[in-house]
Amino acid sequence: MSYVSFIARRYLRLQKEQSSGTWRERRQKGFLSFLTVIAIAGIMLGVAALLITLTILGGFEKEIKSKVAGFTTHVQVTGFQNQPLEDYEHARLKILHNVSGIATISPFVSKEGMVSFKKNVEGILVKGIDPSTNNTTVSHYIVQGAFDLQFQREGFPPCVVGRRLLQKLQAHIGDTVAVFGLVGSYENIQPPKIMSFIIRGVYESGMSEYDDVYFIVNIHAAQMLFQLGDVATGFDVMLNDISDASRVADQIQETMGYPYYARTLFQLYRNLFTWIELQKQPVPIILGLIIIVATVNIIGTLLMVVMEKTSQIGILKSMGAKNSDIKKIFLYEGIFFGVIGTALGNVFAYSVCWLQLEYHFFALPSAIYFMTTVPILFRWENFALVSGIALVLCFLASYIPSMLAAKLDPIQSIRFH
Repeated sequence: MSYVSFIARRYLRLQKEQSSGTWRERRQKGFLSFLTVIAIAGIMLGVAALLITLTILGGFEKEIKSKVAGFTTHVQVTGFQNQPLEDYEHARLKILHNVSGIATISPFVSKEGMVSFKKNVEGILVKGIDPSTNNTTVSHYIVQGAFDLQFQREGFPPCVVGRRLLQKLQAHIGDTVAVFGLVGSYENIQPPKIMSFIIRGVYESGMSEYDDVYFIVNIHAAQMLFQLGDVATGFDVMLNDISDASRVADQIQETMGYPYYARTLFQLYRNLFTWIELQKQPVPIILGLIIIVATVNIIGTLLMVVMEKTSQIGILKSMGAKNSDIKKIFLYEGIFFGVIGTALGNVFAYSVCWLQLEYHFFALPSAIYFMTTVPILFRWENFALVSGIALVLCFLASYIPSMLAAKLDPIQSIRFH
């Protein structure tokens, strides 16, 4: 061990020892020890706040993408101005054969309607899907019953509804509800067709936009309800890589032409994803300032240490210590503050996020945030980046006091008390 490291460690140890010396010396050492704790705590809280925020924002983005994609799709293909798409099975196969990067493609029928149970009536969006090619993740959110949409000619066709819609209707699994399907165009509205459906499953995604409105049935039942015949109103296209959405949408548009209209998830929900990006942009700046304020505490702490150790610095210099050695002593102290504070910040942030991930302490109103609990997404890149920035700032903050200590005159320093 070099004498520079030994002295740096000795200085750190002396700041903790408060039982020896005169009352004035004990008070000075206690004050320095308090400043040391404040400096380390400031770095810890700054690092933890930034990591927790980035982890939560990452969780928001992931949850919204997965839930929106689960109830809609990565790429949605519809008819221009909601024109029905005939011979949809041939169109589905053509898209699969001519466009790369597609995992699954499923036709659907989606139109507005109304559902009634006893005296309760609610507006809904009926979505008919093909169970054999279904690519939605609604089945992952089933909380009661089962995701059963097998169409039978005899008896009432099954349906799957959101928990919030079920509560509004005051219905239960196994109940039969009446659905009014709007038939015809807006210019030529015909009397609605009424069909009865039996509730087979209940889902809860945490997104009120879907849990309140979506009424999921078999595609053949939806065709009968809206008297569409053997046509679809669109396709849900799921991709191997969501980042290819723009390319795939362009290729589908090029391959199919009019009246097919392909849009990506990010185009369908542009406002939502723009909101996420706007939330993420100022966070590193604002919370980065917290770390900067914490590192300023290091400057103040080390300056106090330099003032308290001035005479000892003079003695070291008179014994042949170089300016660079004096500088290293206080740089080591500053780096020590940074390493301990950053490590504690990482542990604290990970602990808080893990507890939230496991036990869901913090709930959210789903009508506003599209989920029922604060989401968490761990990324080692965030921990590495924030830790690296914190350590660099701590090193820079330590440089000013160490330079001042190195420039002290040995004769004046020895006289200083």
